[in-house]
Amino acid sequence: MKYDFDKLTDRTCSHSLKWDCAPHELPMWVADMDFETAPCIAQAVSARAAQGIFGYTVAGEEWYSSVIDWWKARHGWQIRREWLILCTGIVPAVTSMVKRLSNVGDEVVVQTPVYDIFFHSIENTGRRVLESPLVRSGDNYEIDFADLEQKLSRPDATLMILCNPHNPAGRIWSAEELKRVGDLCIKHGVTVISDEIHCDITAPGCEYTPFASLGREYADICAVCLSATKAFNIAGLQCAAVAVPNKFIRAAVERGLNSDELAEPNCFAAVATSAAFNGGAEWLDEARKYLFKNRADAEDFIFKNIPSLRPVKSNATYLMWVDCSAVTRDSRRLVEHIRSATGLWITAGDQYRGDGAAYIRINLACPAARLADGLQRLKAGVESFKN
Repeated sequence: MKYDFDKLTDRTCSHSLKWDCAPHELPMWVADMDFETAPCIAQAVSARAAQGIFGYTVAGEEWYSSVIDWWKARHGWQIRREWLILCTGIVPAVTSMVKRLSNVGDEVVVQTPVYDIFFHSIENTGRRVLESPLVRSGDNYEIDFADLEQKLSRPDATLMILCNPHNPAGRIWSAEELKRVGDLCIKHGVTVISDEIHCDITAPGCEYTPFASLGREYADICAVCLSATKAFNIAGLQCAAVAVPNKFIRAAVERGLNSDELAEPNCFAAVATSAAFNGGAEWLDEARKYLFKNRADAEDFIFKNIPSLRPVKSNATYLMWVDCSAVTRDSRRLVEHIRSATGLWITAGDQYRGDGAAYIRINLACPAARLADGLQRLKAGVESFKN
């Protein structure tokens, strides 16, 4: 490989959210990679810093063209410039859009288990979470379309937050599945917020389908959240975009993002994103190979050494969703024990609702040596929990 993903960069004492832990602990929880970002990004940020003036900043044409060119080349979706609205992050954008695209007391449909911050965006703004649980089918999850239609047809259900690809299940929804979701939303007058932040972290040879690329009728009911932050490990630079083809939805979204003061970039945000999309493709492709080698190694280790755990098959994200129901259906108690006994810090699945109480989530985005350490700690923690 051209890039060194085995490098054990020391992130302690760096005000890292992930690494704000005790010296003996190993954090494998929050979705933050332990890889240094693509050199082209570091160079672009350094060059910008060398100017020495950090005043108010706008995105610039390079940012727009980099986003447009990336999605056309990588994902076959032609985004128009006027659809794009820059924002400081997908989470604040989702919260802002929930406020603008629904009313207090409305129900917002989500497919659980799902990224827990969606619940905060809904409930903290006076809306109600309406769960349409995904169902386990073998080693994967499927959409229960009968349940989904029942939820979308409710009179107070006005909005759906779609996770595409899905976090934490790591599921890439097919074009056919997305069309069925879209058809139901069209039928019942429900607007879609599609969070596509994990779209570039797919297994080599696997591709995702942007929801808005399905056709004009689907593009007309949605706002799509896009960002380089997850794929290139630059979340701290706070840059994302919302692509909104429908001019009426776009006007509401843009007013909300501006009134919530979320549409002004810091001086490094657009620079880093442009560098990622213009020069980071080779780095990302190598990172994906490394990440999915990590996943294969983790699955193999668990099958051989911790057979009471059962990883869910996944072809997206660097997060492993693991069924621990043969050990306990109280994953909160399990992860607290593992952390106390071994120092391994992973995530309890109950916070993602649905059937999450019987699962744990493990971040695999780290050098292989660190992953091996984490897996040995996982084995020791599960064994001591059972004893």
